[in-house]
Amino acid sequence: MCRHLAYLGTPVPLAELLLDPAHSLLEQSWAPNDMRGGGTVNADGFGAGWFRDDGTTGVYRNGAAMWTDTSFPRLARDLRASAVVAAVRSATVGMPVGPELCAPLTDGRWLFSHNGKVGGWPDSLAKLAARLDPADLLTAQPTDSAVLWALLRRSLADGAEPETAMAELVRDVHAAAPDSRLNLLLGDGARIVATTWTHSLWVRRDPDAVTVASEPFGQAAEPGGTRWVEIPDRCLVVADTEHTEVVSLGEDSCEFPS
Repeated sequence: MCRHLAYLGTPVPLAELLLDPAHSLLEQSWAPNDMRGGGTVNADGFGAGWFRDDGTTGVYRNGAAMWTDTSFPRLARDLRASAVVAAVRSATVGMPVGPELCAPLTDGRWLFSHNGKVGGWPDSLAKLAARLDPADLLTAQPTDSAVLWALLRRSLADGAEPETAMAELVRDVHAAAPDSRLNLLLGDGARIVATTWTHSLWVRRDPDAVTVASEPFGQAAEPGGTRWVEIPDRCLVVADTEHTEVVSLGEDSCEFPS
């Protein structure tokens, strides 16, 4: 499994999110706490995406382990952003490796990450992939995450709300491939939408920011009420700097403490 996170709030250097905290995403690349049988390290590349003041996105990717990259730390200390999506990758057995395959995947104002796998790939997604225009399918990278992103991107382009499009995608893929892990993360610079489906997700609210992550990092509790809250399995999170909404993707209820 991969590890990913998204942040919205006061502009901060990327290093304060990804490199410096205790159990940062950098540390999670070699010492994750909660892989749940999905590998042991996240050494198959990493990526960080951010939103510029004009709403466009920037992205940095490397197909090698995050701890081997000597250029990213300098960029991460110089670059400040108010909205970030980042991930470290543990490639599913049989999947190709390369920088272009590392999340976040991008299109216009969207940054997307998938932590998990599609069971029975690629046959299990054949019928769902038939929804795509041939050009979308032919230009997608040969991974399950890239096809999930193409399907989600199609729904967004057709006008679906991101939380609706993501929920429908998770349910459709689960119906086609029940043993899938579908922990999705989407940001547009103003909100974060994420799902839990057989893996962990945590949310931390600060007075001026919200962070969503596969694993907590930094201090678990700080003065002023800062804390991490674990999201139950099979839930969908929609968060901005003022509100967090959690809704169920299954039969159990999902709530976020006020």
